[in-house]
Amino acid sequence: MTFRNRLQYFLVKRLQISNKKALELITLGECRVAGKQVFENVEIQAFQEIVWKEEILREEKKLHYIAFYKPVGIETTLNQTIPDNLQAILPFEEKLFPVGRLDKASEGLLLLTNDGRLFDKTLRKEHQTEKEYIVTVDKPITESFILQMSSGITIMGQTTLPCSVEALDEHTFSIILVQGLNRQIRRMCYKLDYEVLSLKRIRIDQIHLGDLQPNEYKKVGEFIGEL
Repeated sequence: MTFRNRLQYFLVKRLQISNKKALELITLGECRVAGKQVFENVEIQAFQEIVWKEEILREEKKLHYIAFYKPVGIETTLNQTIPDNLQAILPFEEKLFPVGRLDKASEGLLLLTNDGRLFDKTLRKEHQTEKEYIVTVDKPITESFILQMSSGITIMGQTTLPCSVEALDEHTFSIILVQGLNRQIRRMCYKLDYEVLSLKRIRIDQIHLGDLQPNEYKKVGEFIGEL
């Protein structure tokens, strides 16, 4: 935690006052954060309302959490100079950013939010967020394939973590990862001489794609606190 995330720093910048004066305002109880009177130099979040006396210094920011079905052919980027970018197909007035990625040839569940905390919580390695995919390949799946995929395969100079892999039919399997290496599943299959024909992400932690169709979305705010 840095001083930039503290109320004192915000007051100094917003009111153009000294650090000493800002701390005085806080200790006198002249400030409210998210409706609560504070007397200490507390940590503040980017979405919280901040009031000094009766003056609103920053309005509350409404947080959005969306499960979106990214279709095949769309790049997971908001950069509008890149062809087939995600921003071009999103139907929201509020600017939401994607948490994690799906490559252009893949489809399925993508989380969208304006809450920067979710990005950190989901992508931190130690958090071990599960991501589940359904994958179809170009030839029959063997027991050896399942064993090697689940045990770990060396790609890009590192061995992938053990994961859960289950054959669903002759050419289709499910895989649950806690990593997010670049094109990980495709690279793993390639190492075993398989080509991925289709790849769909159906779950991130407790959030499921469900019956969403390409370009459809649903609000999932009630699940976010568990990520």
